Amino acid sequence: MAVPDWPTTYGYNMFLFPISLWKGGILYEHSHRLVASLVGFLTVVLAVWLWLKEPRRWVRNLGVIAVILVIGQGVLGGLRVTAMKDELGIFHATLAQLFFVLMGGLALFTSRWWKSNRAAEGAQLDDVRPFQHLAGAVAVLILTQLVIGATMRHQHAGLAIPDFPAAYGAWWPATDPESIARYNQARGEVHALNHITVAQINLQMIHRIMAVFIVAGVGLLGWSVRQRFSRRSLPVRIALTLIGLVAVQAFLGAATIWSNKAADVATAHVAVGALSFLTTSLLILTAGRTLPSARPVTGPSADPALDNFEERIARA
Repeated sequence: MAVPDWPTTYGYNMFLFPISLWKGGILYEHSHRLVASLVGFLTVVLAVWLWLKEPRRWVRNLGVIAVILVIGQGVLGGLRVTAMKDELGIFHATLAQLFFVLMGGLALFTSRWWKSNRAAEGAQLDDVRPFQHLAGAVAVLILTQLVIGATMRHQHAGLAIPDFPAAYGAWWPATDPESIARYNQARGEVHALNHITVAQINLQMIHRIMAVFIVAGVGLLGWSVRQRFSRRSLPVRIALTLIGLVAVQAFLGAATIWSNKAADVATAHVAVGALSFLTTSLLILTAGRTLPSARPVTGPSADPALDNFEERIARA
């Protein structure tokens, strides 16, 4: 909110705002607007290119949807400034995550890998679907966690709980009026922050519990993908990337608290969360495009030729 007007910047045309005035918070806010404009322009270029060159109608339609989303994102960002509504900021952050995943999906759909691999069919698809459902559940958990994080940021109260892994020295902090008053009195954060409330403390605890479920879900997802696909397949590589991202994300979440919400650490936490959501979504898509690995032979059959064929499949 370093720039109070929109679509102008302190009365200037956004693209003509003097560089000499890009200072402090204005630098970040104005740069944010310019980058958003570039993203919007490139999205329109992408949609036009898809419409002219892409033979698959559903991919062209996704390009149109991307333009609609990026326009909606820009309008939400502007209304966040003019209407001064924190709730709009939460929707603004959430729509950005969905747009990011759509861009990742378009990159995948137009890749050589996607065009050279057919979707799994029949019994193969029956084996992939349970995995996709699990990955979908993990993706929903991550998106929910991102929405919770956006909600906490837009409360402008700093850290509702200043310690980790404990919470005010306990597994679950006391939330009676006397304790809340004591927490607010003892806070050593920057001035001009809103006082913390019971709801904010509970939301922070839910955020921590959700993180545990996400770590467990990603671990289960990694085990499941290894059971179904060959070691060098794309889903396995994406799953390993996801495990690494979630491990980094867990550390950044703790570091955000230990650093008293340092801007660079908190920003990295948000960025890795977005990458985790994108990676999980790509895992769902690539799993439906990758044939499951062959089942190992468990016993001889009545046909020796069939035994030899199954052994070759198992080795492959």
